[in-house]
Amino acid sequence: MQVFHASQFVLPLPPGHRFPMAKYQLLRDRLGDELTGLRFMPAPQASDGELALAHEPGYIRQIHEGTVDPAVLREIGFPWSPAMAERARRSVGATIGACRAAFAEGVSGQIAGGTHHACADRGGGFCVFNDAAVAARLMQAEQARLGRHLRVAIVDLDVHQGNGTARIFRGDDSVFTLSLHGGRNFPFRKEPSDLDVDLPDGCGDDEYLQALEGALSELERRFDPGLVIYLAGADPHEGDRLGRLKLSWDGLEARDRRVFDWAWQRGLPLAFAMAGGYGRRLDDTVQAQVNTFRVALHYWGRWQNRRR
Repeated sequence: MQVFHASQFVLPLPPGHRFPMAKYQLLRDRLGDELTGLRFMPAPQASDGELALAHEPGYIRQIHEGTVDPAVLREIGFPWSPAMAERARRSVGATIGACRAAFAEGVSGQIAGGTHHACADRGGGFCVFNDAAVAARLMQAEQARLGRHLRVAIVDLDVHQGNGTARIFRGDDSVFTLSLHGGRNFPFRKEPSDLDVDLPDGCGDDEYLQALEGALSELERRFDPGLVIYLAGADPHEGDRLGRLKLSWDGLEARDRRVFDWAWQRGLPLAFAMAGGYGRRLDDTVQAQVNTFRVALHYWGRWQNRRR
């Protein structure tokens, strides 16, 4: 299974910054040590033209040149640096690569991504560019050149609502945005997705999985996708310091398995990104993400058996 990564592109954050940048290299190392059958691919750099499929050219230029309004940088939560701009492009490129690989092999993932708070003209919540939005529109353009009309489902299971993705695709009936998230969590002013499922604080495994089952059924009733982009946030876990939900390890794995199985049963290629994770113990966040990759690798194998 192809896995796209940009671990070598590290944001220089000030001491004590709450974003766990170290998790990406730790995850890359764990995956290499524990899971056979993964092919690690360097994330390509998203071009200005690719980014402009979902973002305003002026905003792209500001990120590239370091002329971003300080208020926007505060909303993003990262100081600007050339490394910040480069990593943002690579995070988008990784999802683009994963989508292309999913069309070829059924399942692919990337280490990072899930930057769903970024809107067309600004970032927010540790998100600079919206990788799922750019990748969805680029895959539609590439498929259109082959004479195909591609409809994309973005299944966002980060604990925070995908407000940027919802805003970018508002009124676009070729992309279905589904967000299952903590109702009282960030962002506090939410943008309406095609389907939003607000969950209460303290939501546990049974309630969560029942809500997910209902959401996937509703998605299928209303939309017929040709590609799934899955944001597999680790932050619904009970050990997450920002999540406010109470999913166990088994609950998170059941969540992942349900999404991958839903796509596999319908023959839908699926590309996934890690999205958020802010465990009180960094190892817990990495473990949740290793578990997601283990489930993904299982379903990648099923795709290969299906094609033999």
